[in-house]
Amino acid sequence: MVNPTYLNAFSPVQTIKQPVGSEPASASQFTKQFSSFLSEAMNGLNSDQRTVDGLNQQFAKGELSDVHQLMIASEKASLGLEFTVQVRNKVVEAYQEVMRMQL
Repeated sequence: MVNPTYLNAFSPVQTIKQPVGSEPASASQFTKQFSSFLSEAMNGLNSDQRTVDGLNQQFAKGELSDVHQLMIASEKASLGLEFTVQVRNKVVEAYQEVMRMQL
């Protein structure tokens, strides 16, 4: 089964919440949260890729009777990888745009 962790991590609705009455979060706190967010997403994607590899091996050995399961897992992993590449491209593009700004 494909791990939905990275799909939840990329949810556009997620926000970073602060406790009421607390001081604003520092840049280092946001960096740690963002780092853990990316780490969880990449771990989920890696888990899906390993699942597909295992299913491919089972299929090659003739142990997998349901080919649909393999195809669905393969497409989910492929879409996750394509999504990750697009997010990376947007981050690089945003970084380059910031670097072009003149002070």
